[in-house]
Amino acid sequence: MDVPEAAETCSRVIDEVGSAVVADRGFLERVTLGIIARGHVLLEDVPGTGKTLSAQSFATALGLEFSRIQFTPDLLPSDVTGTNVFDESDGSFAFSPGPIFANVVLADEINRAPPKTQAALLEAMEEGQVTADGETHALPDPFYVIATQNPVESEGAFPLPEAQLDRFMIKTSLGYPDEDGEIEILRRRAGRVERAPTVERVLDAGAVNDLRAVPEAVRVDDDLLAYMAALARETRGDRRVTVGVSPRGTQRLFEASRAAATIAGRSFVTPDDVKRVAEPALAHRLVLTPDATVNDVDKHDVIYDVLDRVGVPTVEPPEAADA
Repeated sequence: MDVPEAAETCSRVIDEVGSAVVADRGFLERVTLGIIARGHVLLEDVPGTGKTLSAQSFATALGLEFSRIQFTPDLLPSDVTGTNVFDESDGSFAFSPGPIFANVVLADEINRAPPKTQAALLEAMEEGQVTADGETHALPDPFYVIATQNPVESEGAFPLPEAQLDRFMIKTSLGYPDEDGEIEILRRRAGRVERAPTVERVLDAGAVNDLRAVPEAVRVDDDLLAYMAALARETRGDRRVTVGVSPRGTQRLFEASRAAATIAGRSFVTPDDVKRVAEPALAHRLVLTPDATVNDVDKHDVIYDVLDRVGVPTVEPPEAADA
């Protein structure tokens, strides 16, 4: 699969998901670029905006095995990863896989579970495997987590630890639909018997793996590599920030930028690609100072200020450079 084919495939997936989820196309593209960049996506919004429907619709459109884990205060790590079960017939123990063994895992309301259970996802999200009783078990390929969370101010919600947040490539939200969007939701509901809309399968697991391989061939100039590194380093020196973007975050910005170029149908990354993905790829990785938190500083504004301060390189398209 080449870049134009990948771009057309992504557009088909987005269109199909958009037939069920009334959302800004930019939101659907951000979730899609997380998928093709081999990352994970965190959706934060108030209940009822369509977070769960979005995750289910993407899994169906991609033709992947789907599993939903409802995170609750009494959920145990073994309820997520699985555990060894005693077999009375031969007196041995056999591993019983947990719900995390699927291609697309919906971690629903992840911040309603205590940190110990949230941490059960760390190894899975970073290394594509889980360890139970000293034995390592590989997860299916592809493996992709879409987590939803309610705002921390919601009752019964735990803030996600920084290590957990850093493993999400993209954090985004749907927000409330505009007036036309809300009317469209009602119009679609009037045209079907089922409460929840459905989507059709567009791809299968093999095609998804082919699609995820395409961004690896997208060109990124050295000036853009320096630009990405400068953005990350600038967050670490901001007086409002205690912990800036980690080296892992810099790599995820690089991967997300290549995926954005792929969705746009280009075989090279531009500064606009980097700027477009910087906020959803970096803002959630910041830890603000106590003073900034008290003064209601928004992490997204910090990233926008950093983008304004760091000089943008001039990058020529490959065809111009070769002329």
